[in-house]
Amino acid sequence: MDGAIAAVVAAMLSVTVLATPAAGALDLVAALIGSAALVFWRRAPLVPLLISTICMLVYAVHAQPGPPAAFPVLVAVFSSVRAGHRLLPALAAMAFLGSSLAANLAAAAGREPQTIVQHTTLLLGWFVAAGVAGTVARTRQAYLEQVEQRAVEAERTRDETARRRAGEERLRIARELHDSLTHSISIIKVQAGVAVHLARKRGDEVPAALLAIQDASGDAMRELRATLEILRDQDGPEDAPSGLGRLDDLVDRARSTGLPATVTVLGERRELPAEVDRAAYRIVQEALTNVSRHAGGAAATVRIDYGGDALVVQVDDDGAAGTGTPCVPGVGLIGMRERVTALGGRLRAEPRPEGGFTVRAELPLGEPS
Repeated sequence: MDGAIAAVVAAMLSVTVLATPAAGALDLVAALIGSAALVFWRRAPLVPLLISTICMLVYAVHAQPGPPAAFPVLVAVFSSVRAGHRLLPALAAMAFLGSSLAANLAAAAGREPQTIVQHTTLLLGWFVAAGVAGTVARTRQAYLEQVEQRAVEAERTRDETARRRAGEERLRIARELHDSLTHSISIIKVQAGVAVHLARKRGDEVPAALLAIQDASGDAMRELRATLEILRDQDGPEDAPSGLGRLDDLVDRARSTGLPATVTVLGERRELPAEVDRAAYRIVQEALTNVSRHAGGAAATVRIDYGGDALVVQVDDDGAAGTGTPCVPGVGLIGMRERVTALGGRLRAEPRPEGGFTVRAELPLGEPS
């Protein structure tokens, strides 16, 4: 755009120079240099102001072409005022008008000077208009910048308000969890521990279900504490309270409740992103819980496949569910689907054609966090 403006002005002045009888090669060179300087009218407005004023004065004083010689200077004055300069554009306009007026009057040779004064007055009006236009453009630019700054400030304020409200909600949830679940789970753990202690003290065999309750309540307390720490530490690192590193413990706990479960790991185990690691553990945990609750007497098979681009987690059971069995998603399945969707993965939870139920999640792998 800057080059186009300079080219248009140069073309107009070239035609004017060629049509002026008194103009020569020097005038053409001055006109072209003064026009070419307009390429910098936005990046360095004072440079074309100085060059255009000098070159156009040479052309105006020597060839006396009239108002067309002022075109590059007018553009330079506009750009300088638009950039915030006041004194230098005014001095440049006065120098050009005064010098061209003096040269025209000296070369009038007895002609009526009224026409020369009228032309100079017309040029003065053009320079004033260029200065006013530059001032308006600068004011508009400042207004737009101010509006943009206010929009950014408003967006930042909204973000801060949303973060503050989210933080307050997290603290409220943490308090509710602590006041309700922590107390209940602590009682379960203590009572289970007392029952195990009394059974061992009497020399009786401790029931496996009681040991499973004791272990599960301890794990629940550990995970609940970790979750509460994450909820309260909003800006701290969200270390996964559970991951596939504890998969064996999870499966052993499921077996202790009487659920036959096997684990198959395919591919090379490696460090996973924290979100993927946590989601995979939770999917297996929820799937095994559903097998225990809804497929009594069934066996579960857990398969973890470390692929190149995705981690595949699949839990199958051989229960009584079939393709004709309606699948009504509960809170657990909804939570699994939300976890997988948040990671950009895919979840399939449905009855198997050969009987039983399958849960298959494909979790994309990124860089480990």
